[in-house]
Amino acid sequence: MAKIYATGKRKSAVAKVWVSPGSGKIIVNGMDLNTWLGGHEAIKLKVVQPLLVTKQESTMDIVAQTLGGGYSAQAEALRHGISKALAAMDPDFRAQLKPRGLLTRDARVVERKKYGKRKARRSPQFSKR
Repeated sequence: MAKIYATGKRKSAVAKVWVSPGSGKIIVNGMDLNTWLGGHEAIKLKVVQPLLVTKQESTMDIVAQTLGGGYSAQAEALRHGISKALAAMDPDFRAQLKPRGLLTRDARVVERKKYGKRKARRSPQFSKR
């Protein structure tokens, strides 16, 4: 089986993901997962969640490039990309990933700033005199 490519997105982060059969290595931006995320164990679990759900954690190699956003949004974009690649690989995986919401692109993004406001909705402080 060849490499399968998918793109994952979250906020302003994008992850380009290549999934291929292998020994379970995850390489992100040229680093392994532990180097890339350091001590953020909860975020590491988010990244490997699609592999755990489909029981593929030791049979798939993942190579990914992430850009934009922060490390947390990049990790969720990576999770989305891995899920999409696994679903493209095998329709049985899709049936496992879809009910858990792993194939849904989280569309929440930062609201734009409006004129006359300090932020998107925060008004300037009112002064009576």
